[in-house]
Amino acid sequence: MTHPDTELRLISPVIGHGVVARRFLPRGTITWARDPFDQVINANTHAALPEQLAAALDHFCYRRCDGSYLLCWDHGRYMNHSFTPNCLLTPYEVEIAVCDIHPGEELTNDYGLFNLREPFTPDDGHEGRPQVLPDDLARHSREWDARITAALRDFSSLPQALAPLVPKGVTESLQEVALGFAALRSTLELFHHPGTPGGSC
Repeated sequence: MTHPDTELRLISPVIGHGVVARRFLPRGTITWARDPFDQVINANTHAALPEQLAAALDHFCYRRCDGSYLLCWDHGRYMNHSFTPNCLLTPYEVEIAVCDIHPGEELTNDYGLFNLREPFTPDDGHEGRPQVLPDDLARHSREWDARITAALRDFSSLPQALAPLVPKGVTESLQEVALGFAALRSTLELFHHPGTPGGSC
């Protein structure tokens, strides 16, 4: 589920819709958490789908480390890419705001975390990184880990609207990272190695 203080808005005719903050979301806020309504679609089911449905899954889902696809039931599936995102996906199946997000600001993520099947060229090119590549997790996980770890310093002091959806063990793990008692699980755990059996996601 996406944070309740967000809504779906038209960003532009080119980009389409996106997720926008209705209220201030401080750094360290959980902006999305997997919940029981989200669907996991295994790779075999994806492969057997008609082309139109498979394309829809590729567009609206993210691919997990075991090669399955997670389809968000709410407007979270409309979150757009940025090379300078204000949210990042973690191996704990939550997304964290890695900087303050102000009312009216779009929530974005880096599609490099999503195990894309094909390279993606966004409209907002970035010097030195013009495309999102299928193996970006192997390239950029350390950078993303550092941003998430820094953001989690504020985690324990914030109201977390999505906390009821987060398993107790996950909340405790994030609090330990926030307090410096444990290291963050690396985003590299999210990486799907094509042609090899996936891990447990």
